[in-house]
This record gives sequence, structure tokens and C-alpha cells, in this order.
Amino acid sequence: MQSNKPSQPKYPSGVYLPHLTSKTFLRGELVVPGDKSISHRAVMLGALAHGKTRIRHFLQGADCLSTISCFRRMGIRIDQNEEEVIIHGKGLHGLTAPDKALDCGNSGTTMRLLSGILCGQPFHSRLTGDASLCRRPMGRIITPLRMMGADIESEAQNQCAPLLIQSAPLHGIRYTSPVASAQVKSALLLAGLYADGDTSVTEPYISRDHTELMLSRFGGIIRRSGNSVCVAPFPTLEGQEITVPGDISSAAYFIAAGLLLPGSRIVLKNVSINPTRDGILKVAKAMGGNIKTENISHNHGEPTADLVVTASSLEGTQIGGDIIPTLIDELPILAVMAAFARGTTVIRDATELRVKESDRIQVMTDNLRAMGCDVEATSDGMIIRGGNPLHGAVIPSHKDHRIAMSFAVASLLADGETQILDKECVDISFPTFYQALAHLSCS
Repeated sequence: MQSNKPSQPKYPSGVYLPHLTSKTFLRGELVVPGDKSISHRAVMLGALAHGKTRIRHFLQGADCLSTISCFRRMGIRIDQNEEEVIIHGKGLHGLTAPDKALDCGNSGTTMRLLSGILCGQPFHSRLTGDASLCRRPMGRIITPLRMMGADIESEAQNQCAPLLIQSAPLHGIRYTSPVASAQVKSALLLAGLYADGDTSVTEPYISRDHTELMLSRFGGIIRRSGNSVCVAPFPTLEGQEITVPGDISSAAYFIAAGLLLPGSRIVLKNVSINPTRDGILKVAKAMGGNIKTENISHNHGEPTADLVVTASSLEGTQIGGDIIPTLIDELPILAVMAAFARGTTVIRDATELRVKESDRIQVMTDNLRAMGCDVEATSDGMIIRGGNPLHGAVIPSHKDHRIAMSFAVASLLADGETQILDKECVDISFPTFYQALAHLSCS
């Protein structure tokens, strides 16, 4: 495709994303894909439970499919179709040794949570992934798992994957985590299912709590006190019927587009509003965004709602402190919102962004600058001086799905064409993203 062909399709290809005119807006209803975090955990706990676990609205994205693939290699029968995923669980001690390395693809959740489970198994395992995943830090789980007695090491001795795990007896510990990380916490809680006593994790701030909620639902014994959560070992887990709510991280791109494009009104159906994940709603409202929650319901501790998003005039704001763990994956799209908001937005306390699928602080800064935004990177965030017109640009996504989707939204308000490189990376979490964006477009 050449950029001098004005007839390029807008969204389904995802390559060229021409700006919309001032007469174009987004209207309609959308059901976003199932929550990625919950989908991962449903497969894992379903495999460790006795009997069938039936999962509806499962996210059929590349990351969650990596989790399914790993458990199939350990002897778990998993049936899939477009409507549901059925896990035929074998109990805590039902996994069998894989015949080769377990490939986690690009999924940090798969690798970190699965490491906790594998440390309690009576067999050797090797965990690997793609080039990006093998650069991401695994020392944050290796260290506390070793404190529990686990025999886990980095094959290259660089605190990164591939990881080698041998059978070893596990001990319950009280661990104080230096970071608020649901993946670290979950790895330890899952390893704690196989320990000789209770395992507790204390965080500086409460991170997303899907593991605790789902463990309780399956029959695990969980206790929470303040920023600490404790799990008892060797529970009897029973298969469950799970309906996965819409992923607020996927909804975030449409929240942003609906707020930014004049004349827009979008209804996002059955989205998770778990209070450990709803930071984007708080920040968007603080910026002046018009977002209403309707049809609120609760499903085993996971609240959901329909989000009604109406075009708004946004103002810059401050984002930092204990809200960061509740919106860490939404910070790239919040940076785009800040670029079009009046005034200055400061994002701080977000060092975690540097060790995601890409260095999201640097990548967002570079790409926003390429579009003409006044932005600077800091060690733990960004300073964005918004409100000035942006123009189209060539955007390297670095194969990071959240970067690609964030700049697809930015392109809607920028002057001229935007080209997103490696646009297919959205398949990790939202395979139909470009089609959904086209579906809501009106003029």
C-alpha cells in the first residue's frame, strides 16, 4: 500500500487511518471483548479444579490462547468454540509434565502466574515466550518464589525468561512486595496453594484483585486485611460457570474516542467496573468527561455496568499515587486524551510502564512528539501540554497492542493520515478493534 492512494479502507486493514472530518462522530452500542485478566485466571483455576468449568465471553485473544495452549500441554482437556470455553479440570494435583517447553507467547500474565503454579508441581518445566516477553523482568517473581523454597531460575541468569522450574517443597511466607503488582501477588498466591502453611502478600497499594475473587469463587480460602491478602494451602477447588465481563482496558479506547470526538455518544455494554481497575473512569471524570454508569450488577464480587460516554471538553489533570495500579494499562490512552485536553497533564509514579510490552513512557513520548504534541518523558511518567492541533505521522507500535490502539484513537482527531506499523498486534487483546471502530463511525 502506498500513502498516495486516498481510497485506502479506513479501519479494517488498520494500516492507514485517515483523520475524520468535523462532521464525523461515533454513535452506537458496543460489547467489548471479555476481560483479559479474568479470562486467564478462569482457565488456570478451572484446570486446577475438579470437574468442568464453563467460561462464556472468554477473550479469544493471543495472550489468553497462550494460557490455554500451556494447560493443554500439561494434560488438561479444553474445548473451545465461539460461544464458550470448557475446561475439564483434574484438581490441584492433576497436571502432567509437558513434553516440551511451555510457550507463553507475548503474555506476561501467563508466564508469571503459571510460574507460581508450576513451582508446586512434581515435575520439571521450562517456560519461554517471544523475544519481547524474554526481555521482560522476571526477578520480581523469582525472588519471592525462592523465599517459598521454589527451585526456579533464569536460564540465561539475567532475571528474564526462559525460566527453569524443578520440583521442590514450598513453604508459606509473609511477603511484602516493593511494587503493587497483581502478577507478583497472583504468582505467590497460586504457589501458596501448594505450600505447607498460609501465604500472605502485602502491597504498597492494592493491585487488581481478580485472583482473590476467583479463588474464593472456586472454593479457595482467602483472607484480606488492608493491603494484605492471605491464602490457605490445599483447598478443594470445584469447577464453576463463569461469564467474563467486558474488559475495561479494551473499553478505554472507546471511552477516549467518545469523549474526544464532538457529537459522539457511545454505550459500552456490560463492562467490568471492579474498583481495583476503574481508575480510568475516575481520571476521565476529573478531566471533565461525561460518563454515566447504568445497569450496575454484581457477579461473585466482579461489578459490571453499561457505560454511556458523551463527547466532552477535557482539561489536563494530575495522575499519580495509589490510583496508578488501577489504570496502569490505560495510561497510554490517557496520554492521548491529555494531548487533546486543554492545559497540562502530569503522569507520575508509573515506572512500571517501562517494563511492559514496550517502554511505554518512551514510546508514547516519541510518537506523540511525532504528531506534534508538546510532551516530555520523566523517569516515572510524562508531562503533556495539551490542546494544540496534532498531525498524522508514521507510528511504530513496537508490536505493543496498547500503543497501536491508542494511536488509532489519536489518528481520529489528527490532521492527515496516520500509519501504524505492526498494527496486527491488537490481536493480543482485541482482534476486532479496527472493525469495532469502523462500526461506530458516523457522519
